[in-house]
Amino acid sequence: MSAHLPPIEELIPHRGGMLLVERVLAWREDWVAVSATPQPSTWYAEAEGMPSWIGIELIAQAVGAHVGLLARSRGEPPKKGVLLGTRAYRSRLASFPFGAPLRIEALLTFRDETGLGSFDGSIALEGAEVAKASLTVYEPEDFDAFLAQASAAR
Repeated sequence: MSAHLPPIEELIPHRGGMLLVERVLAWREDWVAVSATPQPSTWYAEAEGMPSWIGIELIAQAVGAHVGLLARSRGEPPKKGVLLGTRAYRSRLASFPFGAPLRIEALLTFRDETGLGSFDGSIALEGAEVAKASLTVYEPEDFDAFLAQASAAR
């Protein structure tokens, strides 16, 4: 399913400094690989590079790209979703170096009819895995109603 890969902006709603992934490298129905290259001119920049805790968001954006690609393959627009949580995020690095391309992968491990899902994600630098996590995500049928309900619950 990697023949035509659309621009990342067609798959996820992030823009400007919040768009951390650059492009889709490959995908199939249960998996996606995207790329990101940490830059020193960004909001997250520290002297050593991109703090590795941002890896959770890198994996989440890979998941978003996967969801967008699935919707696109069905002729539907991408839907918005939320990251509910992460389990066991581990990074061997304190930061990801500037200018070094990262490969972020997300493998679908669970999805139900309500929109609840789980992905195992990983981040590789120069072909070696440097971070990984499991993410729980939710893609509500009506995102605006979901946000309204969440705001009312506060």
